[in-house]
Amino acid sequence: MGRVWRALDEVLHREVAVKEVLPPNWLSEPEGDELRRRTLREARTAARLRHPNVVRVYDVVPVDGDPWIVMEYVPSRTLQDVLNDEGPLDPARAAGVGRALLAALRAAHTANVLHRDVKPQNVLVTRDGQIMLTDFGLATFEGEDGILTRPGMVLGSPQFVAPERAAEGVSSVETDLWSLGATLYAAVEGRPPYARGSAVATLAALATDPPDP
Repeated sequence: MGRVWRALDEVLHREVAVKEVLPPNWLSEPEGDELRRRTLREARTAARLRHPNVVRVYDVVPVDGDPWIVMEYVPSRTLQDVLNDEGPLDPARAAGVGRALLAALRAAHTANVLHRDVKPQNVLVTRDGQIMLTDFGLATFEGEDGILTRPGMVLGSPQFVAPERAAEGVSSVETDLWSLGATLYAAVEGRPPYARGSAVATLAALATDPPDP
């Protein structure tokens, strides 16, 4: 739902990451307006999160009616990049990743914010090994999935979405934790627990099959 730019804060003279939020083209005009309003509200909520394992949100700037989210720039690779470049993590390193992500999610959940898209692509690994959770772009308040949940539609990555969320479209603390578990599975195995050839096959396996050993 957007593009991320590397930018310069001309007032504070620091590098930042700026996310340009682009409503999906299948949304109607009223739905797009509602998405813009919700994005602004959620960004304000995410900006209140103060945790060393959460990428900071500094500001939201409206440009031609669309919100641009100004975030902390973190020199890093994603966990997915690490897995692609170096292969699966050893169990001890994966456990460290898990503890950091659990701490990040605990901070978000304490603020009643769900992430809804925990996956290796949204986990940053800094040059000194710090783990940070980023991209609350699908985030929502607990119990309020809003306009983007429709019958037959799953937002997020099918290989990391919880079965009950895929079946019913309902998000919760538990579905975030399921996605964390799937992310850690991928960290030690090099692939998600439900790796199939297509999104449809993945969702079918998620509904009926146990995870791969």
